[in-house]
Amino acid sequence: MSTDAEMEAYGPAAVYLRKPEKERFEAQASPFDAKTAYFVVDADEMYLKGKLVKKGGGKATVETDTGKTVTVKGEDIHPRNPPKYDKIEDMVMMTHLNEPCVLYNLKERYASWMIYTYSGLFCVVVNPYKWLPVYDAVVVGAYRGKKRIEAPPHIFSISDNAYQFMHTDRENQSVLITGESGAGKTVNTKRVIQYFATIAAIGAKKAEPTPGKMQGSLEDQIVAANPLLEAYGNAKTVRNDNPSRFGKFIRIHFGSTGKLASADIETYLLEKSRVTFQLSAERSYHIFYQLMTGHKPELLEALLITTNPYDYPMISQGEITVKSINDVEEFIATDTAIDILGFTAEEKMGIYKLTGAVMHHGNMKFKQKQREEQAEPDGTEVADKISYLLGLNSADMLKYLCYPRVKVGNEMVTKGQTVPQVNNAVSALCKSVYEKMFLWMVIRINEMLDTKQARQFYIGVLDIAGFEIFDYNSLEQLCINFTNEKLQQFFNHHMFVLEQEEYKKEGIQWEFIDFGMDLASCIELIEKPMGIFSILEEECMFPKASDTTFKNKLHDQHLGKTKAFEKPKPGKGKAEAHFSLVHYAGTVDYNITGWLEKNKDPLNDSVVQLYQKSSNKLLAFLYASHGAADEAAASGKKGGKKKGGSFQTVSAVFRENLGKLMTNLRSTHPHFVRCLIPNESKTPGLMENFLVIHQLRCNGVLEGIRICRKGFPSRILYGDFKQRYKVLNASVIPEGQFMDNKKASEKLLGSIDVDHTQYMFGHTKVFFKAGLLGALEEMRDEKLAALVTMTQALCRGYVMRKEFVKMMERRESIYSIQYNIRSFMNVKNWPWLKLYFKIKPLLKSAETEKELSQMKENYDKMKTDLATALAKKKELEEKMVSLLQEKNDLQLQVASEVENLSDAEERCEGLIKSKIQLEAKLKETTERLE
Repeated sequence: MSTDAEMEAYGPAAVYLRKPEKERFEAQASPFDAKTAYFVVDADEMYLKGKLVKKGGGKATVETDTGKTVTVKGEDIHPRNPPKYDKIEDMVMMTHLNEPCVLYNLKERYASWMIYTYSGLFCVVVNPYKWLPVYDAVVVGAYRGKKRIEAPPHIFSISDNAYQFMHTDRENQSVLITGESGAGKTVNTKRVIQYFATIAAIGAKKAEPTPGKMQGSLEDQIVAANPLLEAYGNAKTVRNDNPSRFGKFIRIHFGSTGKLASADIETYLLEKSRVTFQLSAERSYHIFYQLMTGHKPELLEALLITTNPYDYPMISQGEITVKSINDVEEFIATDTAIDILGFTAEEKMGIYKLTGAVMHHGNMKFKQKQREEQAEPDGTEVADKISYLLGLNSADMLKYLCYPRVKVGNEMVTKGQTVPQVNNAVSALCKSVYEKMFLWMVIRINEMLDTKQARQFYIGVLDIAGFEIFDYNSLEQLCINFTNEKLQQFFNHHMFVLEQEEYKKEGIQWEFIDFGMDLASCIELIEKPMGIFSILEEECMFPKASDTTFKNKLHDQHLGKTKAFEKPKPGKGKAEAHFSLVHYAGTVDYNITGWLEKNKDPLNDSVVQLYQKSSNKLLAFLYASHGAADEAAASGKKGGKKKGGSFQTVSAVFRENLGKLMTNLRSTHPHFVRCLIPNESKTPGLMENFLVIHQLRCNGVLEGIRICRKGFPSRILYGDFKQRYKVLNASVIPEGQFMDNKKASEKLLGSIDVDHTQYMFGHTKVFFKAGLLGALEEMRDEKLAALVTMTQALCRGYVMRKEFVKMMERRESIYSIQYNIRSFMNVKNWPWLKLYFKIKPLLKSAETEKELSQMKENYDKMKTDLATALAKKKELEEKMVSLLQEKNDLQLQVASEVENLSDAEERCEGLIKSKIQLEAKLKETTERLE
């Protein structure tokens, strides 16, 4: 456990991550009676702390901390842990593992804003419903490179462990963040991405902005993908202001050195029905309201929209504002993200135009022709706006909506449409445009995040909609809940089966237990042949199939034959339901109205063909491949077996994607994060016990605790055990003699007074039942306390002996001083002493005269020496003056001689020149004479 000084590395976040030392010491010192400290079941609070008064006859009487005395069944009381385990960071380490201990540990940590807690293999996160300062760069740096046991629980610790395991085990990793809608999955997903982007950034220089090219660093783009995906994929629900209405699996790829190489995103189950329908307490996708903030007036003008959401009935069926969301700030983030991700200006405007067109679709009105069932447009103003934004001809669009061309045999014929049919076609088209645009954005983001650098391993982060139980549950809820069933099964397999496999590998005798979490029955009911999806897809193939025939087939096939399929129980105020499924998280009533249409997802092909010829390049691109499948079908090819195009139903595509996801997850080493909703009212700091326990039961946390109680949750390598617990009985391990770690551990445990049935020896580790390691820790603490006390006693003895020597020296000094003072007091009035004091100054005076005489002699001598020195100085000065004069005379003489020499040299040179001239003349004269 870190000291307060070590926790300073986390900065201001420290108090939100770990108990301070003072609180830990106070908890260890507080009185506790393990025989009477219990939790008792309570109807209002679920569990209360209390003191056991008496127990017998299958009954127990407990006095609660609130002062109430209750008598309950013996199984309704649960032992409490000592105060030293309060706010413990890993609940598996508790001496007593039970529901109330887990609940109160989470509750007390949540009250101190410690929202992260470990429970064995996974990390439990409680949504704080407020901002906490635990995610800044200082905290990221503090968690970098630390093992799980070296740092407080945190999503950054889970992330860093995944990163370290990827390096050490050379294996892909995954972080599965699951929980109910509104529990905080998306926020924690963003924190994981933020962590990897921070610690593994490439650090390359940012390139100059170029249209169509990615801008900013790779880590900037990974983080920037979130605002864009949230704008188009998140919407307010009853329980959460900003939940994802789609699932995503983000793979972050790393190079061989651990640096970010690239990333990609896979999305699942976009709830496209929300585009056209919202409940009264909900809202459609954020992007619609962001565009209408008026932050960019030129955009309002370009999209032909107003700033009033109520002008667009399709997106104003519920709420239009969210208190916790600032649509202006979010729009700025979305707009910036589009630029950072490298979309061109044309693509950006195309995205906005299609979004605006979707909003206008809800304003289209049609009326019935007189004396006919045929629909006709009720005004063309809205259609003109849509056609302008989509790059279509308005008249053609209205014509094909009311009179689509369909293929009958080998001929194309015109088919009339009723008003409801046209309205359904309009809704289907705008949902299709929105979905295709969303999926295209994901593809483009992936293209831009692909840096073409060498990849070696990846860490996947899964953020998918949590388990949903609404008043009205449709096909979307079945898909989401089925996904959660598969993820829970994956978790059970990893935690329970792999746990038991380790016992086998270590040679531990272990009876394999069915933990009651086998989800196969519900999963098989949904996905196996003649399951719900198979029957749904089969019904979609029959033109005359209806919701009623589908319901009858389901009941005939499954009702009364499997426990997971039930007939819904009618209740007051409950929405109509057609069947119920018993999921791991509870029983859900489903309404199958419209499932066949949703699953077939039909579009008006005549209008789609207009889309393909649109002048809006983005719209034309989105539907470019739509007709290929139709042509294949027309030419007699077996299109039904194709994996793409319009031949796959929604459920088939969903199952295929889910199968790929599960295959990906099984190829990774998973890390589990469980997100919890503390209360339904989104109140910070409030925890509703029944709600939290329900989630803990449903998401496998308590089941994990149960396997811990029955299995061997604690295990330590022999070497580590010997080193840590040798202090309990060091004499059994001989000094200076070799003994292998396993044998030493066996001898050590055999010599300690514990229940010897509570541990087992494996090949490399010693395994402990729940609570025994805690008991060993307490024994170690007591032993260390005794050793510390002995050490303190020895140190205090040494210090006191040193102090005693000083005290004795001071005592001798005091005696000496006292002796001298007493002696003085005895002779103080003695006449001779008085005489001595009077004479003493006189004695000093005689000595002074002698000193003065000596000083006078010295003075006279020094005076004589000074006179001699001065005379000598004067003599030397006079001599120096004469020498200087002589020097000057000599210098003048030298100067005169130099001048004479110079004149002589000049005369000599003149004579030489004359000689040369004369010799020349002589030579010339001689030559003439000859």
